[in-house]
Amino acid sequence: MDEVDLGMCILRVAAGLTVAAHGWAKFTKGGRLPGLAGWFDSMGMRPGPVHARVAATTETAGGVFLAAGFLTPLVALAIVAVMTVAAYTVHRGHFFILDDGWEYTFIIATIATVVATVGPGDWSVDGLIGFELDGWAGLAIAAGGGLAAAALHLALFYRPSEDKAPA
Repeated sequence: MDEVDLGMCILRVAAGLTVAAHGWAKFTKGGRLPGLAGWFDSMGMRPGPVHARVAATTETAGGVFLAAGFLTPLVALAIVAVMTVAAYTVHRGHFFILDDGWEYTFIIATIATVVATVGPGDWSVDGLIGFELDGWAGLAIAAGGGLAAAALHLALFYRPSEDKAPA
């Protein structure tokens, strides 16, 4: 048994299933997608219905793929992007999640970046099919690509009202 493969498997599965559950809740809890869409519209992420579906799908599918270690750096890019957008649009005022801060989004994005950098390990779909794109390339794809995708997404779609605009 390789300790690194075991450790990466535990980390991937725990983080991935947490992200997937978070995304699935957007489909099934509270106001579901229509309620989420209205909330997205109200905060300036327009059109709300599109962003609600994209966020829920990215978190659900991305979490499952991260847990499986499938196309890891690309999945990490998507997770970093959605967590960065959430951190900026919803959570930027505080750090701790108890204060509705960006603690959760930060740690999830960090975990996704680390898994992409180290690689998902041999006990993953990527390991099974021989897909290796980790190290500096994995880091650049996950962190650099994720932050760039988030910045582009915000520039194209984030239109908060004056009272919700960043200070």
